Amino acid sequence: MLRIWGRNNSINVQKVMWCVGELGLTHERIDAGREFGLTGEDWYRKMNPNGLVPVIDDRGFVLWESNAIVRYLAETYDHGGLCPADAKKRAQAGQWMDWATTILGAPMTTAFWQLIRTPEAERDMGAVEKAAEALGKHYALLNRHLDSRLYMLGERLTMADIPVGAFVHRWYALDVPHPELPSLRAWYQRLTEREAFRTHVMLPLT
Repeated sequence: MLRIWGRNNSINVQKVMWCVGELGLTHERIDAGREFGLTGEDWYRKMNPNGLVPVIDDRGFVLWESNAIVRYLAETYDHGGLCPADAKKRAQAGQWMDWATTILGAPMTTAFWQLIRTPEAERDMGAVEKAAEALGKHYALLNRHLDSRLYMLGERLTMADIPVGAFVHRWYALDVPHPELPSLRAWYQRLTEREAFRTHVMLPLT
C-alpha cells in the first residue's frame, strides 16, 4: 500500500494528496513535520536526507520532492490521463509544474508566512506588498495562458494543474489584492468542483 508522510497543511503534501485523490489510490497518510516531528529521526532521514515532507513509500519504492512524486504517481497509475501519453505534452506539463515552483514559490512563501505564520505585530507588510505585486503579474501571465484552455494543457485535468492549482488556491485565500483575471478565476472554479481538490487542498490556512 502507498504510504505518505506529511502534515495536511503543507502545500507540498496537499499536491501529493490531491493527486492521490484524483487517482483513487488506497493509501495511508502519516502526520509528519513541524508539530508532528518525525522528520529528524534517523529512520526518516534515511528516506529523505533533507528531513522535509512529503515522502512516499510505494510498495518499497521511496521518493521525495512533491513534484517528482506527482509525476511518478500520475505516470505509474494514469499514463495517458493525468500523465499525458505524448512526450511533448508531458514536457509541457513538467514545464508548468516547475514554473509553479520557480516563479510562484518565493513570493507565495513570503505572503503566506508573513500573513499566516507570523504574529501580526511582527509582520513585514512591505514584503507582503512586494510579493503580492509580483504575484499579480505572474497570475496575469497564467490568466493569458488559460484564455483558450479549460485546464493547463487543454480540455482535461493533468498533472500540470496540480502544483499551479495548489498555489492559486492559497493566493485566493490570502488577504492580498486579487486583480480581475477571469480565465484564471474560471479555471480555479472548475478545480473547486473536483472532490479531491476540495478534500485535500481547500483546507484552512495554518
